[in-house]
Amino acid sequence: MNHITAKLIEAQKYALSIRPKVGGFPVLAEVLRNAGVLKNRWSLPSCQAIYEMKEGSIVQQGTPLLTGIHAIPNFNQEAVVVALRTDQEGKSTFPEFLKAAWEAGVIGYDVDFTKRNVIYYGANGESYFEEYPAATLDNYF
Repeated sequence: MNHITAKLIEAQKYALSIRPKVGGFPVLAEVLRNAGVLKNRWSLPSCQAIYEMKEGSIVQQGTPLLTGIHAIPNFNQEAVVVALRTDQEGKSTFPEFLKAAWEAGVIGYDVDFTKRNVIYYGANGESYFEEYPAATLDNYF
């Protein structure tokens, strides 16, 4: 494990320890931004995350949602928004959110921690853009 890998792991652990159940993503995002993460790209259904940091890039391989050959669901923006709102309201776990996003036709998404936005992508060039609010971490130290 090198320096930036350890830095990311510690930031993730800290973010999860302070993340509120409702509206927790902005807190997670702010912790990662403060740790030097510039962007994050998720690929579904593989659950591979690439973190672009000020000091280099890291890949983190999660547990895939599927194995084998499967049809990609059609992109359904309404279902993407439902998956997002369910997660934002604290009514799903992160793995449940990823599964719901996949079922809504999301094949990946990019988070820009500097601009505070996320773009969700479908297989045929579709996309859904959403900004997220800044979080103040003063309440967590």
